[in-house]
Amino acid sequence: MRRTLIALALAGAIFAGCGDDEDTETAATATPSAAVEDAENAAEDAVDEAEEAVDEAAETAEGAVAVTSPESGALEFDPDSLTAKAGTVTIAYANPSSTPHAFAIDGVDGAETETVSQGAAPPIQVELEAGEYEFYCPVGGHRAAGMVGTLTVE
Repeated sequence: MRRTLIALALAGAIFAGCGDDEDTETAATATPSAAVEDAENAAEDAVDEAEEAVDEAAETAEGAVAVTSPESGALEFDPDSLTAKAGTVTIAYANPSSTPHAFAIDGVDGAETETVSQGAAPPIQVELEAGEYEFYCPVGGHRAAGMVGTLTVE
């Protein structure tokens, strides 16, 4: 009796492993598509979160300016011209692309965000006097490639 049960269990396992080749191909091709779709959804969620973080920082902090990089990864800021009042200025920077970027103000100590991709950097606060400042991306050769802008402090 025991041998019969073992034989039946083995036969069931063998037949369960056999199947229609078409089903196997469908499952194999569906898995990469699902992974791609999951990755796309995760990227879209990161973009949404980054944009929300920038909006929240700009709305809640007096003297805040918000700047992003394009989702395409292009070496530019949006906007590339900012205005702030003299004193404590909060910079909210988000980068929805997978290309790493950061935000820095030329000649101002402590005026550099973390490098981020598909997210928002923690906001930074700097003391700025009236004047015109150049901001740029300090990652690799991004500044030399034209990833710069102007911050006018009044």
